[in-house]
Amino acid sequence: MAEAFDEIKVEFVGLEESVQAVAGTIHDSGEIPERYIRTEVHAETLTADAEGHTLPTIDMLRLLNHEFSKEELAKLGSACEHWGFFQLVNHGVDGGLSRQIKADVSEFFSLPLEEKSAVAIPPNGMQGFGHHFVFSKEQKLDWVDLLFLATRPVEERSLDFWPKKPPTFRDTLDKYTAELANVAEQLFRFMAEDLGVDHDALLGTFKGLPQCVRINYYPPCRQADKVLGLSPHTDGVGMTLLLHVNDVQGLQIRKGGEWFSVQALPGALVVNIGDVLEILTNGKYKSIEHRAVINPEKERITIAAFHSLHLPCTIGPLQELGNPHYKAIDGFEFTKGYFAAKLEGRRYLESLKL
Repeated sequence: MAEAFDEIKVEFVGLEESVQAVAGTIHDSGEIPERYIRTEVHAETLTADAEGHTLPTIDMLRLLNHEFSKEELAKLGSACEHWGFFQLVNHGVDGGLSRQIKADVSEFFSLPLEEKSAVAIPPNGMQGFGHHFVFSKEQKLDWVDLLFLATRPVEERSLDFWPKKPPTFRDTLDKYTAELANVAEQLFRFMAEDLGVDHDALLGTFKGLPQCVRINYYPPCRQADKVLGLSPHTDGVGMTLLLHVNDVQGLQIRKGGEWFSVQALPGALVVNIGDVLEILTNGKYKSIEHRAVINPEKERITIAAFHSLHLPCTIGPLQELGNPHYKAIDGFEFTKGYFAAKLEGRRYLESLKL
């Protein structure tokens, strides 16, 4: 995705403030700047996470165990088809490494603003610390600071944007994202098996497993019902793996026209299907709209790892899955269209349907 951004030259408007700093001023004045006030938060129905609305849980160990793999594979396929989201347990990522990346990320966001700004996103850039999808000085803003980095292929990393503080950050992120890439590759293979398609046909779209991470810091806001951490959107990638750095919840997904909150399991990875997989599977797997809401008292920190398409390539439904319901599109054109849609729900994905 970062490679595509460099090629496409989408223009973003830079911001000189961090949301964390804005949150500090609000604590004193009590007034939220108009640019952050989101009236739609109250306007849409929220359903409690109750029976019948519990995110499916998939166990990687059962997928890998011949005795249980058939049953767990059916659960995986159902989760991808009916939910587009699931929680992955026993995923194999080293526990010590997970704890270290959580500690390093928390320490980075606790640094003074001037130190975090050493890796600030440059004008019309994508990697670094700051904001994304800011196209004008008039648009509404999300209540989040982020650190966005391209992590795979390794040779295409821009290390100027990788923080040097804390000193363990770079090495930890390198090792952690390598393990996530292995998890993603295993899941892609199991998905190909569930779909009954050739592994290479599916994995070819993700050759080399291009990967970016978006590390999100959502400051608390006492008027949390007036702000939105992340606008409703789908992910313009193949698959996203999300790790909660702390135990503060905030992820919501739209199912059946209503929003409901996801309660992340301790240590689990929350996995969601992206737009590219929905297209490849001819609509069988679903890329689901989701958003992030804010806690009134506590900060929320997450690490989202996006596993993207290999560029250049053409995206279209796999031939084994019947008459195509989506148009085939060049990978660069797809990414350009995704950014131009400005995180407006499923609008762009729907435009690609035949």
